[in-house]
Amino acid sequence: MTDLTALLACPRCDNAPLETTASGFHCKACKTDFPMIGDIPWMFAAPEATLGEWRGRLQFALQKLSQEVTTLEQELKSKALSQLAKRRVERYRKCVDSHRRKLAKLLRPVDVQSLQGTAESYLALRTRLPSDQGLQTYYANIHRDWAWGDEENTASLNQVQAVLHDHAELGNVLVLGAGAGRLAYDIHTILDCNTTVAMDFNPLLLLVAKTVTSGEKLNLYEFPIAPLALEDDAVLRKLAAPEPVDDSFHLVLGDALRPPFPEKSFDTIVTPWLIDVITDDLPVFAARINRLLNKEGRWINFGSLSFHSPRQSQCYSPEEVKAIVAESGFSDPYVSQATIPYMDSPASRHGRQERVFTFSAYKERNAKKPERYKALPDWLVTGKDPVPATASFRQQAMTTQIYSFIMSLIDGRRSIKDMAAVLEKQKLMTREEAEPAIRSFLTKMYDDSQKQNVF
Repeated sequence: MTDLTALLACPRCDNAPLETTASGFHCKACKTDFPMIGDIPWMFAAPEATLGEWRGRLQFALQKLSQEVTTLEQELKSKALSQLAKRRVERYRKCVDSHRRKLAKLLRPVDVQSLQGTAESYLALRTRLPSDQGLQTYYANIHRDWAWGDEENTASLNQVQAVLHDHAELGNVLVLGAGAGRLAYDIHTILDCNTTVAMDFNPLLLLVAKTVTSGEKLNLYEFPIAPLALEDDAVLRKLAAPEPVDDSFHLVLGDALRPPFPEKSFDTIVTPWLIDVITDDLPVFAARINRLLNKEGRWINFGSLSFHSPRQSQCYSPEEVKAIVAESGFSDPYVSQATIPYMDSPASRHGRQERVFTFSAYKERNAKKPERYKALPDWLVTGKDPVPATASFRQQAMTTQIYSFIMSLIDGRRSIKDMAAVLEKQKLMTREEAEPAIRSFLTKMYDDSQKQNVF
């Protein structure tokens, strides 16, 4: 077993080892403190700023749940509700309210921190949270991992085993993007590992993982998108691990693009459902993996290859993925592909099959050290360089001006036809063009105003 302290480095300046303090870890080189959140090290490059933003996002999500309860209470006052609908909505209201209280309790380790992050910290370090990360992101994975997903969980582990030699010794294992932790847990408890570190940047997911892998049971509501029956819109699930983990299983909160680990500190790195969703281009990320692995260390990737880069050239095919890995200091990847269940909740109509792509490759040579990850360009960080007049910015500027002008015409008296006439008079577009454009814009504004934030 390797102590976690020996496996941590400063994500801000790469200094190692870190000092252990009463409240977490400290980097002497850059004078940065890294706190513990529910006994989980908070290892972000800008720890105060990241904690401040997560607290804001999570508290906002809890407030939205409170607002949803109020909205449901208003719905229940309608005399037009049938008895069946009234029963369903009342039950759902109680479940949402109970869910909010359960989450608030689970998230206490985040709320009790008094650290307040600043935007300047993010800018200086070019680090920031993905804009889509919050309370709801990957929430369904919690229930898949620890309630009803045995078939998928077993199939996932089988795919990892399919690219390993029999009786393979994995040594010190790092699982990047571990989510709620089930695959990392299964690898640690079933395969031959020395020490396992499961890292993710979502505190809700890892706080759940910490609770259940410690041997406790946790009751949380699942909210299927397409419920099978009347009472499947909110299902109270009992989350539990098959057995508690030993003290060589560790959880770390951090960013996979600024990994808080020294070079050559792991024998095996597993990246489940990760390489196609991060913002790093794959060759750069492959070099980061290479630097963290010991000589002849092993990289195991598992998941889909559904790249969503805005650049088509970076939406790689399976053949390109294999070539990139081999060109990044690794052996030719050994690949296994299989169709497995994916998010097939027993209370939902939305379960599907997923064709997963799993590979294993050994580190054969060192890759060139990649530049430290920068989430933002220099012109945005320093404020000294000219803001580029990109085609996208110009288009957005024109669109914003037109939308702003349309909004200024809303006075409670003008109709869509009246507003189209004004746009024609201003020579922005003809009346025939303006009327459907205004209607489309106002329809979107109306739809957005009617949307309810459902968990």
